[in-house]
Amino acid sequence: MSSDPSDAGPSWIDEIPDRLAALDAAHLTRRRREVRPAEGASLWVDGRRMLAFCSNDYLGLSQHEALRDAAIQGARDFGVGSGASPMVSGHSEANAALERELAEFVGLERALYFYAGYATNASIVPALVGPGDALFSDALNHACLIDGARLSKADIHRFEHADLAQLESLLQASPARRKLVISDAVFSMDGDVADIPALIALCERHDALLLLDDAHGFGVCGPQGRGSLAAVARTGAGASRRVIYMATLGKAAGVSGAFVAGPATLVEWLLQKTRSYTFATAAPALLAQSVRAALRVIRDEPARLARLHRNIADFRAGLPAAIAGTGWTLLPSATAVQALVIGANDEALRIMNALADAGLWVPAIRPPTVPEGTARLRIALSAAHEPEDIAALLRALADAAQRR
Repeated sequence: MSSDPSDAGPSWIDEIPDRLAALDAAHLTRRRREVRPAEGASLWVDGRRMLAFCSNDYLGLSQHEALRDAAIQGARDFGVGSGASPMVSGHSEANAALERELAEFVGLERALYFYAGYATNASIVPALVGPGDALFSDALNHACLIDGARLSKADIHRFEHADLAQLESLLQASPARRKLVISDAVFSMDGDVADIPALIALCERHDALLLLDDAHGFGVCGPQGRGSLAAVARTGAGASRRVIYMATLGKAAGVSGAFVAGPATLVEWLLQKTRSYTFATAAPALLAQSVRAALRVIRDEPARLARLHRNIADFRAGLPAAIAGTGWTLLPSATAVQALVIGANDEALRIMNALADAGLWVPAIRPPTVPEGTARLRIALSAAHEPEDIAALLRALADAAQRR
């Protein structure tokens, strides 16, 4: 008998070109572009200047002078790397100060600063629940929450998006002693906001913990951009001992990383048990210094948030006339994420390319990021957009609609 593996027939590795071709045939191939910032909300994209409606830099802070200066000074004071995990020698004075300021900013007892948002959710979920426990996940949660749920090996119960009646039925039927509900606060592909007080009330009623991912609400929602949980604090929801609040720092804050905040004992548990915190190199101090500067700008320059909300209102007011008769649907959203559902993958790509021809970068989002048949343009608005930028987007959408 031959021991040559080639005698067994073609390798599965040889199938990859055909599998790539199948992705392309289904209009699901993605490609990267080389970008460099330009003025305002524009980017140089593969050497061409384009007006960008694709960035999560919702307040236009990534190019803010105060943030750049803080990073430069942080590099001078601390160097460019942290050298170790936070549990060894990577927890700098800057990172410690940032954690205190983040906790104060969102009105919670304690915060923990992580190097990346995806790794945060993928690791804190398994730190909170495991085999034999029950986990309840909104159907439209971000992939990092879904991956964290799978890694936890808890019993996963998926409820339809925002269906709190179904969630309550699942909670009531579960015999598990430890229950965890996980939900986006602002859903990243639809732009709608979870009913946070109702979620907390359900967790109170059924002895569950709530993990709230506010990646797209921090800096944008609530008073002074303090987040979606702060937006409901007047109801008493923000003070619940059952809430773990997570947010990223690479979107509205304009830098990088993420944090988790909540009751001090829960945050201490996460510090002790979260693998991506224990075993990964800490975020460099220069980034922590830049995030600290971002918190000051968000607090001290309220005109930025006001300008973002003006742009949202102007876009939503002008869009119906631009797309009349197309059958496209703008999903309800008062946030920076505006989802225009087109339907078919190829049609969404056609509209994206038509906008690109007009000098606008608006990404087409397709499965598996969104459900089959709901391919869309994900229009990300920013305080960096000027009124004429919104007008240009509306004109380009109207032109693309007429050429259907």
